[in-house]
Amino acid sequence: MKIGKSIKAGLAAGVLSAAILTAGLAQAEDERVRWNMASWFPSNLTQLGTLGKSMVDRLDRISGGNIQIKFFEPNALIPAKECFDAVAAGSVDACWSTPGYWYGKEPSLAMFAAVPFGPRAGEYMGWIYYGGGYELWDSIYEPHGLKSLPCGVIAPEASGWFRKEITSIDDLAGLKMRFFGLGAKVMEKIGVSTQLIAGGDIFPALERGSIDATEYSMPAIDLNLGFYQVAKHYYFPGWHQQSTVFELLMNRAAWDALSDTQQAQIEVACGDAFREGLAEGEAIQGAALAELKEKGVTIHRWPQEILDTLEEKWNEVAAEDAARDANFAKVWESYTAYRAEYAVWKNLGYLN
Repeated sequence: MKIGKSIKAGLAAGVLSAAILTAGLAQAEDERVRWNMASWFPSNLTQLGTLGKSMVDRLDRISGGNIQIKFFEPNALIPAKECFDAVAAGSVDACWSTPGYWYGKEPSLAMFAAVPFGPRAGEYMGWIYYGGGYELWDSIYEPHGLKSLPCGVIAPEASGWFRKEITSIDDLAGLKMRFFGLGAKVMEKIGVSTQLIAGGDIFPALERGSIDATEYSMPAIDLNLGFYQVAKHYYFPGWHQQSTVFELLMNRAAWDALSDTQQAQIEVACGDAFREGLAEGEAIQGAALAELKEKGVTIHRWPQEILDTLEEKWNEVAAEDAARDANFAKVWESYTAYRAEYAVWKNLGYLN
């Protein structure tokens, strides 16, 4: 019996070794990938940039050096705002970004970045991966010659930095404010003039008064950008970005040219970026908030009546975009149906 077991163990080890050898040979036969990747975010910017840098480093390790993607700082390779067209044309292989930046190209893509009064990360990922969201995401990018993979998610963002305390919705009217994505459309509904300014340009704009207020990201990120030096009133919750999804945007022909193994390796690297982004994002906010308080920042929570007004305006924005854009209508229908079904589980399974 012991001999039989030894033979079986030997056979199993032999089969495993053969499988490993076969996988290694298949990997060796794959043409090596050497891509250039532009980025919207600097590689040293907490989460927004570091997630992209760690993703390509992880992919190098996963592939044993077979896939190497060079991370280029914002505007070093191309202007960040040109990522969509440059990657589609093949002049750049890939871009580290978020779909919310492409509202002007395809309004529906913003639904895959961050949705006002939208879901937390777990619910959002459920819709994207298992509720039909990604199939729509992919079908919208395909005609543009682009392939995009969900490649990270971060925790809720703050709602904004203001020089003066906001006591009513009327205090917001007339302000010039940096704002991102679909939330900017909501702010415009209440009389805010919005601009989409890159992260590194926000502080100078705030300091010289070309904008009155700004939102950007979560406390640990905003702290490092120094907004507290100019604006001392910091508002929560981030109704416009309860979770934010990032993407690896790739030229579709380049993606299609990869082997199944290489595509799987990129998918795995992006999947682990979700783990890193969510876990790190939740872990680092408490200390950042404590430091901001020490620096004299007053932290506010929006009154419910202001949140109610903002949500009402968001519903108007969503209805208008769905009425004028067929892709947005399809995405909105899928998203709202999923959330309605999910709400039953959410109300039963989670503490309020």
